[in-house]
Amino acid sequence: MSFSSLGLSEQLVRATSDQGYDTPSPIQAQAIPAVLSGRDVMAAAQTGTGKTAGFTLPLLQRIGENPRTGKGPRALILTPTRELAAQVHDSVNLYSKYVPTKAAVVFGGVKINPQMMKLRKGLDVLVATPGRLMDLYQQNAVRFNEVEILVLDEADRMLDMGFIRDIRKILALLPAKRQNLLFSATFSNEIRTLAKGLLDNPVQVEVAARNTAAESIKQSVYPVDQSQKTALLSKLVRDNAWEQVLVFTRTKHGANRLTQKLERDGITAAAIHGNKSQGARTRALADFKQGEVRVLVATDIAARGLDIKQLPQVVNFELPNVPEDYVHRIGRTGRAGESGHALSLVSADEGKMLAGIERLIKMQLPRTSVEGFEPTNNLPLKPKAKADPSRARNRNGNGGKPRSFGAKPAGRSGGRSQNGGGGQGRRSPARQSA
Repeated sequence: MSFSSLGLSEQLVRATSDQGYDTPSPIQAQAIPAVLSGRDVMAAAQTGTGKTAGFTLPLLQRIGENPRTGKGPRALILTPTRELAAQVHDSVNLYSKYVPTKAAVVFGGVKINPQMMKLRKGLDVLVATPGRLMDLYQQNAVRFNEVEILVLDEADRMLDMGFIRDIRKILALLPAKRQNLLFSATFSNEIRTLAKGLLDNPVQVEVAARNTAAESIKQSVYPVDQSQKTALLSKLVRDNAWEQVLVFTRTKHGANRLTQKLERDGITAAAIHGNKSQGARTRALADFKQGEVRVLVATDIAARGLDIKQLPQVVNFELPNVPEDYVHRIGRTGRAGESGHALSLVSADEGKMLAGIERLIKMQLPRTSVEGFEPTNNLPLKPKAKADPSRARNRNGNGGKPRSFGAKPAGRSGGRSQNGGGGQGRRSPARQSA
């Protein structure tokens, strides 16, 4: 199968060829014809499988079929984070190389005036984070009356980050007659509820099982005491001669501390999180891609949307509070058909988090011990099954109230504000810090 066989124009096929892509990925093969047909699309694909091109290419072809008559935008792409917005905007520019298309990206954390000037010149495609887009609308810098296509990218994360109010406000401002595309790495029940009110008889595309990791990623757990994690990470980087490794922490302060410790240990490192300015985040990512920094330490929110080609290793220095975030984290490696390795340094106090992850992905992760770093407490070898309250009632015989089955698992809000949020406006603490 080729891109031309999907119905794309010669100009777009040439642009994909320039990027070294000749054969569409499964998500592209299914989504591109559906988008070209004008249907609403609800698509789930594991991160790194090419879903951005899955909506960018047909979107460019559809708006190119009729010239722009006003100032636009004609296509609106909403993303949860600045990094993802910048990545999608780059893709639009790459694939529109041979078609006359004007595109712009807007997000928080930078001055708003230059963005207002761009919008007033007119454009075809606008990539935006919800908070900054609403700021621009309120300042009369953008109107939505010409929008023909709406894309919600990483919609699950937008809900997690508290953007639902802004999204609903934006939806109310859009023309009723439009094409809606909802793309995401996974679909939660909340996303499916949102889709019911947004999409009209959509084509559903799902190329990977829900909440599964890409098969190209090798996954390992390294049991270790919390106090020994930094030393073990330094050893792994040195012994394996890693030149490029993305490391995840749960908090912004934790990312800073780990970066400083690695630097003191002689390993070049940089942190990327919500308290960093957009300029500092861009520089850190550029230095990492160019090989000037060996270790990039990131929080979940800041790393969403990072697209680093041929990233061989991802390390979970700390497990995420939300099991689904594990899938998103390790999806930074093993992209575009490349193989990757995801390692998790897990201490005994993270045993419940590990069990939750293993229940989610329906597999037991292999444990690997390192001589000299054996933990004082062992991790559980098998994920615990969820307790059955009815069985507990029968066993307890206490009038129907089961005994406590341990501490309540961390909820979806656990650690979310620590990690930072979307940084697109001044509304909620979560959004101020992505």
